[in-house]
Amino acid sequence: MTNAAGAPRAEYESRLTARREALVHADLAARRIAIARLLLFLTAAAIAWFAFTGAISGWLLALPLAAFIALVSYHSRVTERARLAQRAIDFYTHAIERVEDRWAGNGETGERFRDPRHPYADDLDLFGPASLFELLSTARTRAGEATLARWLLAPADREEILARQQAVTELRDRIDLREDLAVLGEDFRTGVHPDELAAWGAAPPVLFPRVAQVLAPVLALITAGLLVALIATETGNPAVRVALIAMLAVEGLFWLPLRARIAQVAGSVEQPGHDLALLSQVLARFEAERFQAPKLAALRAALDVQGRTASQRIVSLRRLIELLDSRDNVVLRVFGPPLLWTTQIAFAVERWRAVSGPSTGRWLAAIGELEALCALAGYAFDRPADPFPKLVEGPVCFEGEALGHPLLPAEACVRNNVSLSAVHPLVVISGSNMSGKSTLLRTAGVNAVLALAGAPVRAERLTLTRLRVGASIRVNDSLQDGKSRFYAEITRLREIVRRCDEGPVLFLLDELLNGTNSHDRGIGAEAVVRGLLRRGAIGFVTTHDLALTAIADALAPAASNQHFEDHLENGVITFDYRIREGVVRKSNALELMRAVGLEV
Repeated sequence: MTNAAGAPRAEYESRLTARREALVHADLAARRIAIARLLLFLTAAAIAWFAFTGAISGWLLALPLAAFIALVSYHSRVTERARLAQRAIDFYTHAIERVEDRWAGNGETGERFRDPRHPYADDLDLFGPASLFELLSTARTRAGEATLARWLLAPADREEILARQQAVTELRDRIDLREDLAVLGEDFRTGVHPDELAAWGAAPPVLFPRVAQVLAPVLALITAGLLVALIATETGNPAVRVALIAMLAVEGLFWLPLRARIAQVAGSVEQPGHDLALLSQVLARFEAERFQAPKLAALRAALDVQGRTASQRIVSLRRLIELLDSRDNVVLRVFGPPLLWTTQIAFAVERWRAVSGPSTGRWLAAIGELEALCALAGYAFDRPADPFPKLVEGPVCFEGEALGHPLLPAEACVRNNVSLSAVHPLVVISGSNMSGKSTLLRTAGVNAVLALAGAPVRAERLTLTRLRVGASIRVNDSLQDGKSRFYAEITRLREIVRRCDEGPVLFLLDELLNGTNSHDRGIGAEAVVRGLLRRGAIGFVTTHDLALTAIADALAPAASNQHFEDHLENGVITFDYRIREGVVRKSNALELMRAVGLEV
């Protein structure tokens, strides 16, 4: 590990030790409670025996009973402390794994955000196992995950990037906040679907007559009184029975014209309104924070409402939905209809939506951004040596010093300098397979994605203008779609060219047009590259076909050739992954073929 990683690891280890000690103390307290409960049981048994013999008053049993109730309450608090300590232990264990580059396979992969048609997501390993999303994401809500994914999939404006950098800087050392978020709820992410909940909240409420909302509880109260009176009379008072039947008929007439709207309310809130407990807890935790960075302060202000807080309002909605779900209870199946249970809950749900529904989308959006910023802040804390990139205006550029791949372990990461600009927009990189060409493209691409999302980058320095990334690195054929690799590649190239109409593009083209013959490849590759440069794009093209290196010569001085080398010694091929100027001058392909036993 690098020395820079020592500080976050030491902080995490210190906190991990403290949380383990807290868990030990909680477990010890739980064992003491178990012993105390046993002693209380024995004491109660002794008191009961002596009370039975008449030696003491039976009222003394109230003492162990009161003590037992107090122990139950105390045990609940101890159990909660133990749960929080264990969750914190897991949090800091995973944090240390990230610092030590052992994080792959332990986090949320973001598979649902994968889109093979996206111009760089699959090429740069943004989602899936061992992906950038898995490295970054610590979000507890789907809104946070969706926001982080959206930031990785599209560049922000320069002003927004700078605002995020400032926010991440303020959040970087707030480990307590990230721990508190991590230990909330159970060990799974909330099932709340933010788009559905926001759409439900923004939809016009189902309207019920005001008189119906006033009359429903009155009818239910009268019916409940008659039910109690009927049950209280041993033989059943005929007058009460008649009155109850009459009230049930009145309730039926009251409910009949409203039944369609009641069913609509119950059905519409079922999917978006479930699993709100964790969302309310996350809201409450952020409501307790105060921020200085303008972006953070604005997001925090978006959670403010008059009267009850956003978290309290979500709690109210959760309780209403729990009451609505409780109609499936056996008791409520019998007594619910006479009490107009579903009707009254539906009225309450719509009153909630009328007051708080329009704000729901704003709360979810704010939570999503706050969680995404916390994820970037955790990444920034874990990698203190990684700087924020410098976002500049003016002519297009992408200049990196000691640029490394963020997904590679620090000890295995070989860093290289790269430089693209308006006057030197193209670098053609030659070299054998496995020499490092594709890794360099991914290194540039992933760091560009991080930079344009507002995160630090793995480099000593990175200066760039706002760019759109377009990559053709991992383009495959598709039997399902009936597409060859060549067709899939030229389709991707068309999309990259189209992106140039939206603004400057950083293109990353690996083994350009490798799926066709050398004659067409040479003509087509030069035409594609010239077209991209003509549209103001900058980028890298890799090849092991030395004929394509002539493209850089034809475009000089706007383009240059660089290469990676390999060495074959005693049948073993080795690489240093260092980029060098010029065209690669040797190939070990034939020697390697002979080394594995092929006759060539």
